[in-house]
Amino acid sequence: MFSVIPNQVIFYEKTGCSGNKRQKELLREYGISLEVRSLLDTAWDKESLSDFFEGLIPKDMINPFAPNLKDGTFKLEDYTKESLLEKMVQEPILIRRPLLQIGEVKLCGFDIKKLNDLLHVRMPVPKNINACLSSDPCSSV
Repeated sequence: MFSVIPNQVIFYEKTGCSGNKRQKELLREYGISLEVRSLLDTAWDKESLSDFFEGLIPKDMINPFAPNLKDGTFKLEDYTKESLLEKMVQEPILIRRPLLQIGEVKLCGFDIKKLNDLLHVRMPVPKNINACLSSDPCSSV
């Protein structure tokens, strides 16, 4: 069980992402204060990224909707966790989002069970909260 006093979440998003918009709306609905930052404009390095992926395997770190993954030009099986971190520094669109920081805890992805535990709330799991829907407008790659 996590023990973090909620109030502020640093929320790294892809600006214009409708999925991230739905996630932020849900957090705000439950009284969570957000500091929103651009995932793509942040100057990442391997060290700053690695804490978000602690305990995760590469498949759980990657943005399954990244254009070069969907079109087959990027093959996840060609990467170790270490080499994937290096690639993500170069191409942050590959990072599963959002990245969240709550106190000293860093998370990759929008895991409502973990967020409920950390933030001491009872958010439901809305349908498509983690989806990139073809009907969603997306303002940037």
